[in-house]
Amino acid sequence: MPTPSHLSSKDPRYFDFRAARRVPETHAWPGLHDHPVVDGGHSAGEDAVPVVDMRDPGAAEAVARAAEQWGAFLLQGHGVPHELLARVEARIAGMFALPATEKMRAVRRPGDSCGYGSPPISSFFAKSMWSEGYTFSPANLRSDLRRLWPKQGHDYRLFCEVMEEFHGEMRALSDRLMELFLAALGLTGEQAAAVEAEHRIAETMTATMHLNWYPKCPDPKRALGLIAHTDSGFFTFVLQSLVPGLQLFRHGPDRWVTVPAEARDAFVVNVGDLFQILTNGRFHSVYHRAVVNRDSDRISLGYFLGPPADTKVAPLREAGGKPAYRAVTWPEYMAVRKKAFTTGASALKMVSASTSDDDLSDLISS
Repeated sequence: MPTPSHLSSKDPRYFDFRAARRVPETHAWPGLHDHPVVDGGHSAGEDAVPVVDMRDPGAAEAVARAAEQWGAFLLQGHGVPHELLARVEARIAGMFALPATEKMRAVRRPGDSCGYGSPPISSFFAKSMWSEGYTFSPANLRSDLRRLWPKQGHDYRLFCEVMEEFHGEMRALSDRLMELFLAALGLTGEQAAAVEAEHRIAETMTATMHLNWYPKCPDPKRALGLIAHTDSGFFTFVLQSLVPGLQLFRHGPDRWVTVPAEARDAFVVNVGDLFQILTNGRFHSVYHRAVVNRDSDRISLGYFLGPPADTKVAPLREAGGKPAYRAVTWPEYMAVRKKAFTTGASALKMVSASTSDDDLSDLISS
């Protein structure tokens, strides 16, 4: 886990979590305890987070149940080597342990999608989150990370090599999981191949990686590592250290379910909003957040998959039913989502099939 930076930054954008002895008002969130929190371990009954083993002949049926009822599941039997995941976690910990002045070289500037800083979603909120993050595109990994390591030395080369290896494994896993999702919709292998041939969903998926460090907190009941939200893309793999903190929201009654973290090699898979659109609501996105604790740091990595920026995402006819959503590109949906964050509305409802052309155009352009 990261150790305290021995240099501090005078940049007002930097907050030294290690030096904090209390949670300042800038990082204190109201309403964190409006709903109870329950354990999501395997013995939790109906609150046990679903587990999908890709080696199981019934994996497609398990994915269907999980995506329809939860919008998330723990993925095992995926074949990504344990040794690689351990190296990924070690490299992330080392990066966040860099001195503040070095991390601030790569600070995310307004309008940037990549770089170091608070989670990108934080720009929509007045309060700050108890976390640091680093976002980069695997396609531009080496150029993105030169901002952090301008001399491109030993640490830079090791970090890039490990992340490139991880990306190769995850991109192949993404294709396999997409096949499983299509099978979960009830498509035969031939039908799934026809969908891919027509729409090139798996072939054209783009990836983004977001690294997170959640430092231990002197008053975790007042702070939040990551605000509750849904992911915007198709689906996300989450690699988390053996410290729980990810929570999923469930209704009936409303509660937060803590995702177990004891299965080191399991990925959490979150369904995103655009996948809910693609599957015509059959599979739904999951509202989730990250909490912090007093005793331990936590590290996670989100591997986000979505369509190319110029691709219209619309309900697949193979998903069945009358289309429930309008066709939108990812940037168009993000414009609607930004509007939803500022108004408290639902972005998915704002792009429903009942929305007129003029209203959708206004939402995208406003």
